[in-house]
Amino acid sequence: MFPDITKLRKDFPILDQSVNGKPLIYLDNAATSQRPLQVIDRMNEFSLKINGNIHRATHFLANKTTEAFECARGTLRTFLNASESSEVIFTHGTTESINLVAHSFGEAFINAGDEVVVSEMEHHANIVPWQIICNRKGATLKVLRFTDQGVLDLAELDQLLTHKTKILAVTQVSNTLGTVNPIQKIITKAHEKNIPVLIDGAQGAAHFRIDVQELDCDFYALSGHKMYGPTGIGVLYGKRKWLDRMPPFLSGGEMIDRVTFGNTTFNEIPYKFEAGTPHYTGAIGLAAAIEYLNNQDISILEKYEHELLAEATMRLKQIDGLTIYGEAPEKSGVISFNIEGIHPFDLGTLLDQLGIAVRTGRLCADPVMDHYGVENMVRASFAFYNTFKEIETFYKALIRLKTMF
Repeated sequence: MFPDITKLRKDFPILDQSVNGKPLIYLDNAATSQRPLQVIDRMNEFSLKINGNIHRATHFLANKTTEAFECARGTLRTFLNASESSEVIFTHGTTESINLVAHSFGEAFINAGDEVVVSEMEHHANIVPWQIICNRKGATLKVLRFTDQGVLDLAELDQLLTHKTKILAVTQVSNTLGTVNPIQKIITKAHEKNIPVLIDGAQGAAHFRIDVQELDCDFYALSGHKMYGPTGIGVLYGKRKWLDRMPPFLSGGEMIDRVTFGNTTFNEIPYKFEAGTPHYTGAIGLAAAIEYLNNQDISILEKYEHELLAEATMRLKQIDGLTIYGEAPEKSGVISFNIEGIHPFDLGTLLDQLGIAVRTGRLCADPVMDHYGVENMVRASFAFYNTFKEIETFYKALIRLKTMF
């Protein structure tokens, strides 16, 4: 049984508009999902009635803001099923969360001769921070490859993970291929060798139930703007046993315990990693997005999104000269492709003229482009507010544009 998409779409008024004289079809959800009215209204209400800086004053507005901010942390703790709220750190997004771990974990635990393992399908944000810390510490970055089908080679993983490996960083869902990686199995393999694991959950948190205790991951990173929340806010979950031993990432403000010119001591977690005034309005908006998702039947939405993906895949495979990159058995709602003879930028521009929003370019995944020997791709990505009618329109638009070329 599918959800009532017509009813759900009313929560997203941005979708009810025309672009270039055509009804908007938004297929760029892997980049940024749209926000429901419930999130927008909550943030506006807060800004109009409550706004005050947190943790620093005793007046009414400051107390109310602090209460709302810490309540948001509690909402995220429940959503992730973290064992305690102190393991939930607010950041500006997945990118900052990964940089935080790479820097702080790296400073504490990575030394010359050590190794860090990432996968070939990672977003740049889960590659470059590890390159930087490896270069600074004299460590080596090793890469877990994927097959042309878009599946990680777990047999190779067994060879990559050694006594030199200090951490494994891998995406839950590829932003380019849509592959849903078997992270439970990956984490188990790493933990058998006492290797901690960071999961990039930017593309996973909006589509699946997340239980960090069941997964037993050591770190999990997510972004609000990819899960129907505001931009500029994200979360890093980390096990206390690591966070307590990691040095601060940024300094100043709330992360301070006591400052003298001779020495500074630092606050306890999570505040040790939340320097300065945080994006508390964003945190409150993200909590509202979580509450919105909690009010839906996620399992039904997940099945519906899978049907959208299956329909779109079936349609696109009917187009001569169209190549889909990544056809793993387990996929989330992403299709990256090219059409022979049409430059991806041209295709994206012309689709926009028909009111259809897709992503074009290298998708922040240069190694994926190199794997397939292409310069750019077109990416269509789906959310539960998309419809089968939109997919049909998208398919017909591609046929029309292919004919033009």
